[in-house]
Amino acid sequence: MATYKKSGNKEKGTARSKRTIEDKSTTAEVFNTLDETASRSETWVINNQKNIFIFLGLVVAGVLAFMAYQKYVEAPNEKIAADELAYPKVHFQQASIASVASDSIYQLGLDGADGKFGFIDIAENYSGTDAGNMANYYAGISYLKMKNYTDAISYLEKFSSDDQALGPIAKGAIGDAFADLNQPEDALNYYEQAANLRDNEFTTPLFLFKAGNTALEIGKSDKALGMFEKIQISYPNSAEAKNIEIYISKAKYAE
Repeated sequence: MATYKKSGNKEKGTARSKRTIEDKSTTAEVFNTLDETASRSETWVINNQKNIFIFLGLVVAGVLAFMAYQKYVEAPNEKIAADELAYPKVHFQQASIASVASDSIYQLGLDGADGKFGFIDIAENYSGTDAGNMANYYAGISYLKMKNYTDAISYLEKFSSDDQALGPIAKGAIGDAFADLNQPEDALNYYEQAANLRDNEFTTPLFLFKAGNTALEIGKSDKALGMFEKIQISYPNSAEAKNIEIYISKAKYAE
């Protein structure tokens, strides 16, 4: 009968025991390292607790100051600015529908009267408010209507909005101002910005159309073609799409 030698098992058992001892030793070293690290951290905290409390106090004070500013300064300023904006807006609306002397009415909205601020004062004195931002828009459009294109650009560039219509309209109005200044390259740039700023059925095809015509004017017929075709494909129900085939043909056969 065959017999098995057990010496090999003994050797393996010895090796396992050795590895177990080594593992325990390694684990012990890890825990010792962690204990030492924790001890050093605790010592650092104890030694620097005054500075830590000062820092935390400053953070809390900063948060409270910001909340107080929002409640007692920013919110009241927003209301005051909104109330101030109501006066020149009336003149802006009147000038928009006036058949004669509209420039003088726009100017009244810009300058204010009877102790009331106009758009210029509101934009300057309430620059951090929503009303101050809107004052830039109204001032810019007023100057554009009055053919003061440089000031129109200046104020409209200060205006920003997430609104689907207002943001693109402001950018497009800057394009109109540059077009009237006979700077078609700049006009094209802003028309493209206006078209790409928001995607909707009104402003996007409108400014694609203006951009396309401006591109055609300065010899960029390929760019113009792309814009006209985008109107045809993506905005077929827009006003600009009604006769867009004519403009597509112009772009295709432009020299």
